[in-house]
Amino acid sequence: QVQLVESGGGLVQAGGSLRLSCAASGSIASMNRMGWYRQAPGKQRELVAVITSGGSTNYVDSVKGRFTISRDNAKKTVYLQMNSLKLDDTAVYYCQIGGTYRSGGLWSNFDSWGQGTQVTVSS
Repeated sequence: QVQLVESGGGLVQAGGSLRLSCAASGSIASMNRMGWYRQAPGKQRELVAVITSGGSTNYVDSVKGRFTISRDNAKKTVYLQMNSLKLDDTAVYYCQIGGTYRSGGLWSNFDSWGQGTQVTVSS
């Protein structure tokens, strides 16, 4: 089993910054695609940012130039630096990591999600 623990959410004024972290635990062999999603009240969950094992990144248009996704493979952690936050960024943010892990002597694929962390941007 691979578990993800998120941290860094909170209340911030518009224009402010927050940094989200998502740490993975378990006998992880590799981490491939890592992403951040968010879900605002009454809306569908959307992909915010993704980073591949090679370091390529992609962002939803609404956060380009403001958010930065990064990863630290040694720490098994993915980050989301959020700057110039807007009211519309208010949502529960979820991390997602896919890869392979070892369990009972076997290598298996995993696709794990964090528990979600609330980000609230106030005016």
